[in-house]
Amino acid sequence: MVMGELALETEVLVIGTGPGGYSAAFRAADLGLDVTLVDPAHRPGGVCLFRGCIPSKTLLYLAEIIFDAERSSRMGIRFEKPQIDLEGIRKWKDKVINQLAEGLVNLAEKRGIQLIKGHAVFEGSNSVRLQDSEVGRIKFRNAIIATGSQPIHFPGITPRKGSRIMDSTAALELLEIPNTLLVLGGGYVGLEIGTVYAALGSKVTVVELSDRLLPGADRDLVKPLRRRLDDIFEAIHLNTMVIEMKESKTGVAVRLKGDVERTERTFDRVLVGIGRRPNTSALGLEATNIKVDEKGFVLLVDNQQHTTDGKIFAVGDVAGGIMLAHKAAREGKVAAEIIAGKPSAFDVRAIPAVVYTDPQIAWCGLTEEEARLSNRKISVQRFPWQASGRATTMGARDGLTKIIADPQTHRVLGMGIVGRETEGLIAEGVLAIEMGALIEDLALTVHAHPTLSETEMETAEIFLGSATHILPRKTK
Repeated sequence: MVMGELALETEVLVIGTGPGGYSAAFRAADLGLDVTLVDPAHRPGGVCLFRGCIPSKTLLYLAEIIFDAERSSRMGIRFEKPQIDLEGIRKWKDKVINQLAEGLVNLAEKRGIQLIKGHAVFEGSNSVRLQDSEVGRIKFRNAIIATGSQPIHFPGITPRKGSRIMDSTAALELLEIPNTLLVLGGGYVGLEIGTVYAALGSKVTVVELSDRLLPGADRDLVKPLRRRLDDIFEAIHLNTMVIEMKESKTGVAVRLKGDVERTERTFDRVLVGIGRRPNTSALGLEATNIKVDEKGFVLLVDNQQHTTDGKIFAVGDVAGGIMLAHKAAREGKVAAEIIAGKPSAFDVRAIPAVVYTDPQIAWCGLTEEEARLSNRKISVQRFPWQASGRATTMGARDGLTKIIADPQTHRVLGMGIVGRETEGLIAEGVLAIEMGALIEDLALTVHAHPTLSETEMETAEIFLGSATHILPRKTK
């Protein structure tokens, strides 16, 4: 499409409409600024809404229902084997996405934000030209880059529509339930999507280059998940890599190297989940004073999201660090507030990470392994969910809650949880770290009984020797 001739001016140009972009745009508009939001898609939401967080969690919820139906047979309630209606699942997923997308459109319109479809390319430090748009050029006083990231492809393999070698976007389209699925990468993307396909009936094999799953999480949190995955997955191969893939009409032939007996196998489909890279290469950044690192991440100069080009900010995945939607959203608000002249900074102490597998894993703040690597003195206590009344009622006794604290001050430094509903439980740990709470603060806060949140209280009580459902340690 030929670029339009219309030229616009705006106080704040936000490029990218994912959680970082639309959060920045909404906050800037709320602070009275004139905001223009540009994205190749016709509705805001970005990868998170259309190809990531929301569709994956929609499917993972359905997987949870299937697993709960299986577990209920041990509790005296039996269901028939579920009948999988792929078209119905896809319709439900699309309905969820459309409802949320229309909500964002409505919020943007009511805030007076201009939504423009097009691909923005910088032509200088105060303007962009637009491709595939009715608008030709936009001049801005300040700009916020929030273009997100995309999956890293397997070397030598270019994704194409209908290919049996899928990235996360293609896998979430759920075109079929393959009999066999190979997942490259034991990170959260591979394990989450692998869990969905396993629940729907696929025989899932995971290949991970390192010696463990979920390298960012502490090993004791991963153990219960690994036991569960050994049950629902066909196989997990650590210290193993795929060195070659060849696609045919009937499958994908792969050659493996590492801790695996059969080095040559064929799978119906392959999911490549080996990481993501920032979307910065097609932005025309060379026309600005912005600097990027060797991987393409935009370099920031401070914790206010400034780049090396004074009036241009960067938030979310393109700014590096943890690639999480909630981190991007907070950064977007910081950038908007700075542009509006408000005091603000990205000075968070804890960013929660959640893996929506079965069981879920969540952690925040300092991890035990990070502390060990930096030789930092810490005190750690764990509360096994075998001692939790609520976990027992749910058949979820394999969970674990742990707290990492400063041994001198008793300040909470980190928290990790594996089990049911950790996505919500971890918020208490985040708040404790942000507020500078002490172990005593958690231990002396009354928690409802019976709840899973009690495990956080009782973990804190272990430090004080006052836990009810754990025998106190004998002191010499």
